[in-house]
Amino acid sequence: MQYPSVQTDTRKLKHGDIYFALKGENFNGNQFALQALELGAAYAMIDEDIKAANDKLIKVENVLETLQQLAKFHREQFNNLSRPYEIPFIAITGSNGKTTTKELIHAVLSSTYKTYTTEGNLNNHIGVPLTILKIKQDAEMAVIEMGANHQKEIAAYCSIAQPTHGIISNVGKAHLEGFGGIEGVKKGKGELYDFLRSNNGVAFVFDDYEYLHEMSGGIKEIFWYGTNKGEVVGNIKASEPFLEVNITKGASFNTIKTNLVGDYNLPNILCAITMGKYFKVPDEKIKSSIENYIPSNSRSQLLETGSNKIILDAYNANPSSMKVAIENFAHINADNKVLILGGMMELGNESIQEHENLIKLIEQYNFKNVILVGGDFKNTYAPFIYFETAEAASDYIARHNFEQTYFLIKGSRSMKMEKVLHAFKL
Repeated sequence: MQYPSVQTDTRKLKHGDIYFALKGENFNGNQFALQALELGAAYAMIDEDIKAANDKLIKVENVLETLQQLAKFHREQFNNLSRPYEIPFIAITGSNGKTTTKELIHAVLSSTYKTYTTEGNLNNHIGVPLTILKIKQDAEMAVIEMGANHQKEIAAYCSIAQPTHGIISNVGKAHLEGFGGIEGVKKGKGELYDFLRSNNGVAFVFDDYEYLHEMSGGIKEIFWYGTNKGEVVGNIKASEPFLEVNITKGASFNTIKTNLVGDYNLPNILCAITMGKYFKVPDEKIKSSIENYIPSNSRSQLLETGSNKIILDAYNANPSSMKVAIENFAHINADNKVLILGGMMELGNESIQEHENLIKLIEQYNFKNVILVGGDFKNTYAPFIYFETAEAASDYIARHNFEQTYFLIKGSRSMKMEKVLHAFKL
């Protein structure tokens, strides 16, 4: 390939890259186009006039749309390669757990196949095309995460990625403002099923969620997994400190011991096993891949410092993920537990009510301390400690010298709840 990669950030530019000058509310890549060429870019795609005579500047109507069109073209080339099989393009979306599910599936599939996947959570209108453009001709599998906060967004990503297989991890109360309520979330996430239904794709569906039965109706090929029925069936064996799963159907191994915190990760693990079985990954590789996966990026991480333990699950938060995290934390066997929650975003008119619902849930449990931070927690009445920022909460924790205490830290990304870790010098 003459130009092996594209780049949107001059700080990461490699010689020979094609630079795409993206712009947004707070940045304008057109301003760095000449710098990109000086750094060795083969070409710079721009959509504003630049006063410079340079035949390596290529002006288009819209740089973002050009990037997306190029990604779609690149994806279509994998349909034309002379191979004995079609390369699976696996799309993953959902309200909660999609990044962990993606990481587990990637771990399993990459044990046997050359597998490309979304880096981190680059799952938006820029991240999806960039992920596709990084897939090289040696690919045997591609796993693409799709995030969304409004309807028609998943449909747009599917038109670019053209998935052959797909997973909706779940549907919950996330991005209610953009989707227009829970039914809007179902419709928006269901756009992945719509694409699979129309293109003879394969869906992998968690049997326990009745709403997924309804949403996936009409898809010809479905592989189910669950706690009672499915191609793969499993249940929780233990969950302190890490989740351990009994597999009762679908695999030769009986138990998987993970490095994941939280019962809510059970469907993610069962999905990864199901994907491995479907794509004929040997059982021993499925088991070892999942057991060796260690979460990062502030997702279901267990940290230990001195006599204290910390569950850091601060990458994102919505009413559904908050509820299961609080309930899971409440069931942990520990004498001293401190709950530190940041506000939830993008909930629109339902925001205050959803924060109040969380407070009612918290009051059902006997936590030693509850610390609420920012967001619409400030607009609710709660008999708990409140701070405007994660930094202020961190200062409070540092002053009180907690010992032999279990902490849960969770909140929306914009709250930057990981800053609470400064109190523990982490």
